[in-house]
Amino acid sequence: METRTLGKSGLIVSRMGFGGIPIQRIGKEDAGALLDAVQAAGVNYIDTARAYTVSEEWIGAALEGRRDRFVLATKSMARTREAMARDIETSLSNLRTDYIDLYQVHNPNEEQLEAVCAPGGALEALREARDAGRIGHIGVTAHLRAVFERALELDWVETVMFPYNIVETQGADLIARCRERDIGFIAMKPLAGGAIEDGRLALRFVCADPDVTVVIPGMYSAEEVAANAAAVSDGAPWTEEEENAAARVREVLGGNFCRRCNYCAPCAAGIRIPSVFLFAGYLERYGLAGWARERYATLSVKASACIGCGACEERCPYHLPIREMMARAAAEFGQ
Repeated sequence: METRTLGKSGLIVSRMGFGGIPIQRIGKEDAGALLDAVQAAGVNYIDTARAYTVSEEWIGAALEGRRDRFVLATKSMARTREAMARDIETSLSNLRTDYIDLYQVHNPNEEQLEAVCAPGGALEALREARDAGRIGHIGVTAHLRAVFERALELDWVETVMFPYNIVETQGADLIARCRERDIGFIAMKPLAGGAIEDGRLALRFVCADPDVTVVIPGMYSAEEVAANAAAVSDGAPWTEEEENAAARVREVLGGNFCRRCNYCAPCAAGIRIPSVFLFAGYLERYGLAGWARERYATLSVKASACIGCGACEERCPYHLPIREMMARAAAEFGQ
């Protein structure tokens, strides 16, 4: 397994990391065996989050006795100093460790990112924890290109996590800018939330980009770990045949796949359209229906509020049938 330096953090990480969302699908007693497979594959980077229900807790139990062999990253959706301080302590307790290598501001929108940076914002707690040796480095995760762009302007950002896969390349130029600014880039959603069935092709595509520091497919079985590690470790050049296969994937998914570019905004009804489709993807493809419904429930305006005006479809650069997709999401979630 190839290793890379995670930007200015200086952390040495495996080219493939362990994405901690799907661990929710297995029992706590099985997490140890899963981490055995991760370690055997040469993977040393682990990604989780406060929002992933039991993920931190399961991973923490599995890491006992081998914490020092892994670079541990988690994240919080807290936006204030007080809330972030609480979440850092909860993460440390759940992960059964006295330090976390990378703590990230989890998926803020533009307004929330500014609140994080403002007096009394979450950044104060992150810096205090870093100064106390409780966390090592600070990063940002995002689904919106505008947030990615803004994060690149902030001197405290050491890493950025953003979706990158065969059908979601809206951040490709910004990934190159990460390298220029010595910011580690973490590629999430390499299989587009499970929409891309050929995992080997998907991971080969992401790792063909030299500016990707680490890719973090979500995994919940030893078989997935082994197959994904083999794909990432294949150092052969990206071929014309693979590019043709990727083009076919784009043809299949391109007509009905949200890239979360947010050009559809603002919605006349106040719906956060990309978030609706993100949670629908978890419901339809991840096998995490309960968690998807919990996340969807946090939306102040649900898909059922769509008034069918069509303004979003006029702005969508991918010409998605957003009104049809919104109706389907409303039916699936029941509101």
